[in-house]
Parts: sequence; C-alpha cells; structure tokens
Amino acid sequence: MNFLRTIANSIDTLNEYIGRTVAWLTLAMVLLTFAVVVLRYSFNLGWIAMQEVITWAHALVFMLGAAYTLKHNGHVRVDIFYGKLSARGQAWVDLAGAMLLLLPVAGFILWISWGYASSSWSLLEGSREQGGLPGVFLLKSAIPALGILLILQGLSQAIHSLLTITGRSAEPEPPRQTAEL
Repeated sequence: MNFLRTIANSIDTLNEYIGRTVAWLTLAMVLLTFAVVVLRYSFNLGWIAMQEVITWAHALVFMLGAAYTLKHNGHVRVDIFYGKLSARGQAWVDLAGAMLLLLPVAGFILWISWGYASSSWSLLEGSREQGGLPGVFLLKSAIPALGILLILQGLSQAIHSLLTITGRSAEPEPPRQTAEL
C-alpha cells in the first residue's frame, strides 16, 4: 500500500505544481486585458497576437488547472448526502465517481482530442488571423494534456479512497487551500 500512496502523492505533487504555476496566467490575463483596453482606447493601437495571448492563457488556466481544482475539491458538486456520510462513505462515493464518471470521461477527452492535436502538430498549425500567434498546435496539445492530468488525478483520488476504505489512510486530508498567487 505504501507504493500506491507514493504514486498518489507523486500525482498530487505534479498537479499541485502545474496548478500553482498556471494560476499565474490569471494575473497575466488581467494585466494584458488592461493593456489592450488602454492601448485601444487611448492610443488607437491593437495587435491580434496580444489578444490571442489572453485567449490562450484563459484556455490554459481551465485545461491545465482542472486537475488541480479536482485535487482541492473545487469542482461543482451536488452535496445532498455526501456531507453527512462518514469518511469511509465519502471515500466510497469518491471511488465510484472516479471509476464510473471521471476516468471514462477523461479517457474519452484524451481519445477524441489525440487526432485533433496530432493533425495540428503535423501542420505546425498557426493562427488563422493575420499577425496572430504561430503555435496553435501547442494550444491544441493542452486538450489531451487535460485528459491525461484528469486521469492521473482520478487515479490519485481512487487510491486515496481505497486507502481510506481499507483503513490505511496514514494521515488526514490536509485542509482545503485556495490558489495563492
């Protein structure tokens, strides 16, 4: 069981690092949006690439931050019975949710997006806009990355649930934290 705990903790560490890193893109989006507005309305200047950076950052925050949000129980959940369950009962619900919903959906996202991203890579696809960013294939790669990161975090969640169900959970869950910039 220590091997499984090590795997789950490694996945958690990976998604924690990615989530905290990607969180900085939200600050970049705010600053760039402010700059776009000031440049457009004060100086009558604008660049497509600058606007695309904002869109790309927004997409990356959601796609690469989804597993981090899952790790911190930040996704929307209908909590009618869950909060009243014991830790073991909650672990059963989390395990069932991971195995029956999360992993199949994340696997489908990975499967369906793989060809989409790989064909973009084969073309080294760039922006359709004149003056846009050249690396659209990099952005499209974030879609399969979303699937991979969610699968990994789903496996971590399943492992933590199994450890709780079997009574081998070494330490209590750390308190929920919000992303700090």
